[in-house]
Amino acid sequence: MLPLLYIDTRLFIDPLLLEYSDHQEMRDAAVTFRKFFEKVIQLLKASKRANDPAWVAAKKLMTFPEISGTCLGYGAGSIRGSGFGEKLTERIVNLASQIIDIGIDAPELFPLMALIEPDIGPDRISDMTTNIIFDNLAKFNARAIRELGLTPNLYKIRGVQYSLLQNPCELGDRPLILVPTDVLRDLPVAQDWDGIAQAASKTEQIRNDVNIHIGEIWKKKTKRDKAELKKQALASHDAFQTLLDAMQASSHEPYPVEKDPEGLTQWASVGYKAANSQPLNITKPVVASGSELKRIVAAIVKQFGHLVENCGLNKELYREDKTPRHESTAQRIFFSVAYAYCKANNIDVSPEIDTGNGKIDFKFSQGFKKRVLVEIKLSTNSGTVSGFSNQIEHYKRSQETESATYLVIDVGSMGNKDKRLIKEKNEAVKRGDSVSELEFVDGTLKPSASKRKN
Repeated sequence: MLPLLYIDTRLFIDPLLLEYSDHQEMRDAAVTFRKFFEKVIQLLKASKRANDPAWVAAKKLMTFPEISGTCLGYGAGSIRGSGFGEKLTERIVNLASQIIDIGIDAPELFPLMALIEPDIGPDRISDMTTNIIFDNLAKFNARAIRELGLTPNLYKIRGVQYSLLQNPCELGDRPLILVPTDVLRDLPVAQDWDGIAQAASKTEQIRNDVNIHIGEIWKKKTKRDKAELKKQALASHDAFQTLLDAMQASSHEPYPVEKDPEGLTQWASVGYKAANSQPLNITKPVVASGSELKRIVAAIVKQFGHLVENCGLNKELYREDKTPRHESTAQRIFFSVAYAYCKANNIDVSPEIDTGNGKIDFKFSQGFKKRVLVEIKLSTNSGTVSGFSNQIEHYKRSQETESATYLVIDVGSMGNKDKRLIKEKNEAVKRGDSVSELEFVDGTLKPSASKRKN
């Protein structure tokens, strides 16, 4: 895998994959992970009440500082981690105490929290795991650096010095932390509802237990309702144990990086290659002005549409089974195309991606307020219509600009969304409201020329 060193890749360290790794350091990390949580569990068992010495000690262990450098997660336009705040740490310790009170003391209860507790997503589990197994990761890095014949720098992390590579894409002297691909997933097992549900249906004993203890969460098809699942799971020892069993029975296969079915690792090269195959000449602006920036962005948007509709880039919006990939894949491909054209034309415009909110932000580097927003939506997104009148206007206010383009890519299930969007824009124009540009791109898959009917 060729890593992206300036924007996080949407892959995560799954603690349940550690023991299956081909690398001894990661198998050792599985032991480290288990021992860490065994200690936390012992402290919470010894605690008589909240905030007594044992409780405070457990909470201190569960305070995970930010560690950047793995280039993994949901980082918006950067590779910075998020860490665990005071309130989130308190909630985790409280929840762990509740789970222990019903008789569950398996270390796996901690990653499972991502399934039942709000604000604990795959990035949190990955960051938590990185903190716990960092010494093991450092040993893996030392061996990989030595075998590759590279020269490391010394970095102090959590008060300890480690030999790590320098990230050449980051300003200042920041580390690059290597992570084996065989411990990465696009969604950790403890977050993967579909994988857990599938595992539960295939194993007769687990299927029976699910039906008895937490079956309602599947029957009602509210499987993403964390509050409801949390209530059912904490109802009894057997209910929570059933959820643990289902999680551990689910697939422990890492994300297939080489095949990259979700387009998580190859989007940059795909977009850059497409842009280079279809050069775009953009007249360089004499002065950095808002109108010139709008002209440049309009040219890039139009060319992106051409690449998708006429040059085969639409294929990158789909998986092998022809179902649309995640919207963020389209956003990132657009980013790489835009970056390639800006660079090729030596234009002093820097495209900045924010995958957290799903927006692409362009600006002249000379001026903070000279910027145009490009919001990308797939036709499959249920919020495509509402996003035009609500989301994009919120972004414009927050970024202090009136210039924006709302780009909708048709990958199926368009229905009458295009007509509704055009109607909304026309009505806004009549009212005299600030209106964003509205663009549509046909990203649907077409039959090959040999299969088309004359």
